Amino acid sequence: MAKLLNVIRAAGAQTTVRILLALAAGLTVGAALAEHPSIDRIIAVADPIGGLWLDALRMTIVPLVFSLLVVGVSAAAGTAAAGGTAARALGLFGVLLLTSALFSALAVSGVLAAWPAPQAAVAGLREAAGNSTQKVPDFPTMGAWLRAFIPTNPIEAAAETNMAPLVVFALLFGLALTRIRAELRSGLTNVFQAVMDTMLVLVQWVLLVAPIGVFALALIVGAKAGFGAAGALGHYILILSGVCISVGLLSYLIALAAGVPLLAFARAAAPAQAVAFSTQSSIASLPAMIAGTRQLGASEASIGVVLPLAVSLFRITSPAANLGVAIYCAHVFGVPLNAALLTAGIGVATVISLASVGLPGQITFFTTTGPICLIMGVPLELLPILLAVETIPDIFRTVGNVTADIAVTCLAKGVEGRAR
Repeated sequence: MAKLLNVIRAAGAQTTVRILLALAAGLTVGAALAEHPSIDRIIAVADPIGGLWLDALRMTIVPLVFSLLVVGVSAAAGTAAAGGTAARALGLFGVLLLTSALFSALAVSGVLAAWPAPQAAVAGLREAAGNSTQKVPDFPTMGAWLRAFIPTNPIEAAAETNMAPLVVFALLFGLALTRIRAELRSGLTNVFQAVMDTMLVLVQWVLLVAPIGVFALALIVGAKAGFGAAGALGHYILILSGVCISVGLLSYLIALAAGVPLLAFARAAAPAQAVAFSTQSSIASLPAMIAGTRQLGASEASIGVVLPLAVSLFRITSPAANLGVAIYCAHVFGVPLNAALLTAGIGVATVISLASVGLPGQITFFTTTGPICLIMGVPLELLPILLAVETIPDIFRTVGNVTADIAVTCLAKGVEGRAR
């Protein structure tokens, strides 16, 4: 698994550059040819190309998310059973990730209500995506809504891409897996690990041709929305980056709760933040995080147990950013999000963020935002365009995650001390 991810990451930077260039080229060509008499024929060719690429990504979502959840939940449950410090850290991670998602649901919805995307650009993006709409499910009663989370037929839920019951089933399956005999558990875990690795290879193949798919989709957007589409993308970048920065600032409140002075925390976190900003990698920032937590007086037990767990499992910006993407897509497509849909999105965003750790950003973007969109009835057609500009928000995602890892390691020291 580690070797596979290293190979994927090695190609990640080049793929990102190619996708950005494809986005820019597609928007430019589409806008330039908008008044050309052959534009309808050009769009007729580009539309199936972009659609085929998007469908290729869609086909990986269910098996990848299910295997990720089963393997991730099984591993997390095993880690929690191995020691009290780890169990308390995992509980702390869960609370903070849920808080992150809740903050995003309120903040992004509020910002979009006060500062909506440019209407001309939104109309163009929507038209370019084929005016996609998905029926928003009705929730007549709270009881009916709660019952919908338990799949009477998990296979049918998977076939219909019904993510809410599928996620619940995967969670329960992963937890039940930890209760069977070790030799059986190991064999079944290896099967799902193999499924996950296979899906990662398949996604990587799809991403290799991402520039073609993104160019085709961007050409349609450029032809129908013109250069105004760039305004909508800039609006999206500002909102998503702002959410990541805001969640990252919550780390300073965590530090205060741990009894760490703000100035001391800022000084200790700065080197790790600099590495995170320049590399967009939490793993690359780990040596600086270790030095920072030691500078703040964290115990070696916390540094040896909590910090590695945090780097592996705890990405505080992920629920906020991923849910923010889904809410923005809903805004573009005019999908109303009631309290029940937002609650479902918050739950899935929290769980998926734990299951997708260690995956490269391009793969993570689809495996985390796709299920959230599906559970809230939001079309996926805009995700390939947003992927092309994900590099900028991803910088602030990583900086926020690294800062929170340091803060939560210091907080775990206090929790551990009180537990004793």
